[in-house]
Amino acid sequence: MIDDVVLGQATVPDGVELRLVQYGADFAILLEDNELMSTNANASEEALAVMTCEKLADLKAPQLLIGGYGMGFTLRAALSMLEDDAGIVVAEIVPEILAWARGPMQEITGGCLDDPRVHVVDEDVALLIASALDAYDAILLDVDNGPEGLTRRYNDGLYSVSGLQRAMRALRPGGILAIWSASAEPAFTQRLRDGGYQVTETTVRAEADDKGLHHHIWFARRP
Repeated sequence: MIDDVVLGQATVPDGVELRLVQYGADFAILLEDNELMSTNANASEEALAVMTCEKLADLKAPQLLIGGYGMGFTLRAALSMLEDDAGIVVAEIVPEILAWARGPMQEITGGCLDDPRVHVVDEDVALLIASALDAYDAILLDVDNGPEGLTRRYNDGLYSVSGLQRAMRALRPGGILAIWSASAEPAFTQRLRDGGYQVTETTVRAEADDKGLHHHIWFARRP
């Protein structure tokens, strides 16, 4: 049995403490004893980007906003799908997460933070959304375990009626709000539809080769 090695600790603003641990060749970010993300269960985070970019395939120079860097799986998957004319803003409010990406996990990071298409902002994604108007072709949210704040209660506002209205204003016509979740929530699906979005949703596996837990993704398109 391989013991966990704690490599770092961080506190989410107005939230909870996170820990970066390593076990063998793998890494995980923990909230107390709960594993928020790991390098051996990342297929659904990649699917969030791949499926969104597939829906944007006909656009020239698409502009994306990604809420939460995490371990960068969503960012790297998006970069692999997009042409050189694309732009991606990554909002990450925990500086230690970016330090971990450039430090102990730099081989996994693969230089994605230095890609010329990427602009990293040390700001809350909710504030970037609120200050934008017709700015993004897609907003990808993976800042919690779904449409209920876990790491930070303030995140609840992203998924409220007013938060979804702000996201719609930040999107360009036809733009997509894509939201990752650990599970389906029919009430949230209805909230999206009541807010005027055209909603599709899918279930994806957490691990490659169709293994692991089932996770959920909403794709809410602005008309």
